[in-house]
Amino acid sequence: MLCWHLLTKSTDYQWARPALVANKMRSMELQAGQPARKGNKRGLAYAYNIKELRDREIELAHHAEQAYERFVSQWQRHGNSTRRTGAASEERR
Repeated sequence: MLCWHLLTKSTDYQWARPALVANKMRSMELQAGQPARKGNKRGLAYAYNIKELRDREIELAHHAEQAYERFVSQWQRHGNSTRRTGAASEERR
């Protein structure tokens, strides 16, 4: 369901970890044959190598997951869930 929403609405995942995403994207670029970048300038994926930043992202993701669990736990089912549509008893044409 999550993938369907992300694809149909052309949105990014709300709780994505930026350094992890950048690291995965760069890994895919290298596997696809893009050349390695040379020089002193570090790319976005470098932040994943810094443990403090990585731990901070993990902590934020953990808090987001807890908030989502609290949000979902308050959902309540509405109406009669055993109601049938009649599609199973319909005759074939």
